[in-house]
Amino acid sequence: MKHLSKIGIILIAVAVASTGIIAGCANAPLRTEGSTSGISAAEEAGAAKVPQASLHLLLAKEELESAKKLSAKGEKEQADSMLMRAEADAELAVSLSHQDAEKSEAMEAVERARQLRKDNR
Repeated sequence: MKHLSKIGIILIAVAVASTGIIAGCANAPLRTEGSTSGISAAEEAGAAKVPQASLHLLLAKEELESAKKLSAKGEKEQADSMLMRAEADAELAVSLSHQDAEKSEAMEAVERARQLRKDNR
């Protein structure tokens, strides 16, 4: 009888551990690092000051919030998809910000060149 109770305890322990592992996989935390770091990078790049970049920054923030809500509802696949969209919009906001900065630098260089030509005449 003592032998059976040890087996019963082991079976219960295995069942509890298995249930914990399965529940842990189903409720795996949402991986938002890529989206949040992308949003931070866009903000640091000055996306808020560039109209097109600002739009994509706003979309990225909204998509991140939607992903969190979807994850809370247990809709992991949709949440992951929304996170990928948020990350893509954040990256686009960074690119648009850099493009705007490069365009401004190029325009300043052209203006300096014009001024030098004018001064040399």
